[in-house]
Amino acid sequence: MSSMDTIFLVFFCLLLGFGLQFLKSFPKNGYVALNHFVIYISLPALALYYIPKIEISSKLLFPIGVAWLGFALSFIFFYSLGKWLGWSKKLIGCLVLTGGLSNTSFIGFPIIEALYGQEGLQTAIVVDQPGSFVVISTLGIAVASIFSKGDLDSKLIVRKIVFFPPFIAFVLACILNLAKIDFPLFLQSVFQKVGGTVTTIALVSVGLQLKIDQQSRHWSFLALGLFFKLMLMPFFFIILYKVIFNGQGLAVDVSIMESAMAPMITGAILATTYGLKPKLSSMMIGVGIPLSFITLAFWYWILSLL
Repeated sequence: MSSMDTIFLVFFCLLLGFGLQFLKSFPKNGYVALNHFVIYISLPALALYYIPKIEISSKLLFPIGVAWLGFALSFIFFYSLGKWLGWSKKLIGCLVLTGGLSNTSFIGFPIIEALYGQEGLQTAIVVDQPGSFVVISTLGIAVASIFSKGDLDSKLIVRKIVFFPPFIAFVLACILNLAKIDFPLFLQSVFQKVGGTVTTIALVSVGLQLKIDQQSRHWSFLALGLFFKLMLMPFFFIILYKVIFNGQGLAVDVSIMESAMAPMITGAILATTYGLKPKLSSMMIGVGIPLSFITLAFWYWILSLL
């Protein structure tokens, strides 16, 4: 499938999910089952396919840092602002998850491949798997648990992380990577095909939850969340990677572009699953994805000048 085909698929699945809302025979809470399929089946399959193939080296630091530092920046920004303005814990948790995690695979892979070719795609996979994927499986679960309940039960959070299916798959895949072992080819093919369902199912789920309510009180939070995700975060990484660390080359440019991607679909699904402002989280995806194509063009132009 070409890059343009993949981008078309993204919009098609969003619109399909949105249209299913008006089909009376389709279950109103059908997105719940779709979310669980993504978390329990599709994401673990992705980890088992990609991670054993990643070559570990110091070159991974810039790409991996995008996910970990970006999430930390989101937490500091929204938690501080939320405490100052008296936001609810669920609102803070929603914005941390949707503002702090980039759509490094579903949107990121086709765009990076279109802009930087196969070599750029290899860097994008590093941003996604040891980066975004592990952050959502560990820090993402911790934030979702804490801000949905309002209390810090460390044993419960550790248990949720340890038994989170994508995290189990990640640990297994890392062991195989360190042992330089991969699954038999027929299993790799199965994992690749099952993991490939993430984009379609997750986006249909988001479309099912997308409500365009002009009177919604979420619009101001949506604007703030998307401004942080699409503008402040890539600006932060340009300053950090290009100015402070004087980073050069394809890996640095791809890492910065990945930081500028729309909010992560899985982050929105996690927020919804834990009851963290489901309407706002779906709006972050539904509005953020089309808007990101404009802001990505801007950041690509900026990087071409540096």
